[in-house]
Amino acid sequence: MGYTKPTPVQENTIPVILSGHDLIACAQTGTGKTAAYILPILNKIVHSEKRHLNTLVIAPTRELALQIDQQVEGFGYFLGVSSIPVYGGNDGATWDQQRKALEQGADIIIATPGRLIALLASGTIDFNHLQHLVLDEADRMLDMGFFDDIVKIIKYLPTKRQTLLFSATMPPRIRTLANQILVQPKEVNIAISKPAEGILQQAYLLYDHQKNVLLKRLLNQDDYKSVIIFSNSKENVKRLGSELARAGLSAQSFHSDLEQAEREQILNRFKNRQLQILIGTDILSRGIDVEGIGLVINYDTPHDAEDYVHRIGRTARAERTGVAITFVNEKDHHKFLRVEKLIGKEIAKLPLPADLGEGPAISATGSKPKRRFSNGRNRNRRGGVNGKKRQ
Repeated sequence: MGYTKPTPVQENTIPVILSGHDLIACAQTGTGKTAAYILPILNKIVHSEKRHLNTLVIAPTRELALQIDQQVEGFGYFLGVSSIPVYGGNDGATWDQQRKALEQGADIIIATPGRLIALLASGTIDFNHLQHLVLDEADRMLDMGFFDDIVKIIKYLPTKRQTLLFSATMPPRIRTLANQILVQPKEVNIAISKPAEGILQQAYLLYDHQKNVLLKRLLNQDDYKSVIIFSNSKENVKRLGSELARAGLSAQSFHSDLEQAEREQILNRFKNRQLQILIGTDILSRGIDVEGIGLVINYDTPHDAEDYVHRIGRTARAERTGVAITFVNEKDHHKFLRVEKLIGKEIAKLPLPADLGEGPAISATGSKPKRRFSNGRNRNRRGGVNGKKRQ
């Protein structure tokens, strides 16, 4: 599969998992966390004497559950290890398929909390022999309000098990959860809340009415094969999808109003390079693992600084490089200052093209600045509208 050496999170967590310890692993997005727990678990399964439902992986979204399942299939192709994704938002036939697969027994279940609780209530799953529980993107699950669901699920599981908690951040509620469900865990912390080094980060200070013109110019000026655009609202996502498609761009919006089959089809088209531009909210910022995304655009500055790290982490994955551009309007500059504080550095501000006019002037402290950005060329930075084309 092209693996030649482990990433830092893999190097530090795989020995801990193989030794049987509970684990809290905190690492930025795009560092290979899924392989870090799947590979040692697969190793344990193939060396076990009896085969039964061995591992439960809980993930925040159906897209991530499906993606983890695909990775299990890839890593375990020659091992005869079976897995099944369990998630809601589908038809009755899929529900029956999931239920039958669980009754017949699978080695690994990858589930979203809501559908798993429904199946547990129906008495479908026998967890008596469960060996491993994995909480993937644990901070995201708590952000989405799944704390009580997770606690409820754990009551169905055997107390003697290995529990692995993977998270990109470590807020207090994660510590609270870890203290409830882990036993003397080992901890691994890899560069918490820092974007990958290969990401060229840039920003434009602009008014809302300037965003669409600049966005289309950015998308037309370079031959990025894969682009993700993030907005804070579902309404904006839908509008941008329509506007970019009308402008002749290969673009489609991705949101919760779509049927699950439609969402899967859009993601598959994007992964297969049949769709160039994907527009979504923060549902796309966690766990959507697509290789070769060259550009991430934050059409809106994210509400939470940590979401910025997750969003731009869609590019420069697996030690590749990429460009991340954020639009900052006059109302969002305080959010953007929090982003810079979190990542520990100032993000380059690029001048707007002259024909767009001046944008809002924002100082490093958020107060009224001494000067505005000029609309001259910026020859020293690559990736922006006025810079050299990124190679």
